Amino acid sequence: MTPCADRSPEAWLRALTRFVRVIPHTRELGLEVLTADAEAVRMRLPWCDDLLGDASRGLVHGGVLTMLLDTACGSAVLRGLPAPEVCPTLDLRVDHFRPAVAGLALHAEARVVGVTASVVFTEGTLWQEEGKPVARGIGNFVRLGPRNTPPGFAEALFADEHDEESRDA
Repeated sequence: MTPCADRSPEAWLRALTRFVRVIPHTRELGLEVLTADAEAVRMRLPWCDDLLGDASRGLVHGGVLTMLLDTACGSAVLRGLPAPEVCPTLDLRVDHFRPAVAGLALHAEARVVGVTASVVFTEGTLWQEEGKPVARGIGNFVRLGPRNTPPGFAEALFADEHDEESRDA
């Protein structure tokens, strides 16, 4: 596995942007990675009518909130390990504080709160207006380890970084 401690926040921003662009629904919905530093990953899901679950009341579908928390927390897992490895979602609890409403982008912030040999523990928050959380998520991700992570996984995440280095040489 490729060590990642020496990667810059900018390199991680590019890598996680690449990650969310590979997932069809996050790509189609325009999910953006805003920051990817050692403390947290921040994302933004721009508003579009496809996010509605209740059009008559202008409310965002709960599945959209779950997807965003899962993606943000999963991205934090990649950022939080010494080297990227495949870590599927083991469980995700979502606490809804208020409805997300039509017309406003959704913002997410997620962080790793603990790592064991077999599980990565995360927490994430969603909001539309600063200081007014919409939902909180507690996500646990199972570590599959280097033996079960496809060869070249880390290299694929950071592929554009290697391409830039070879162009500059």
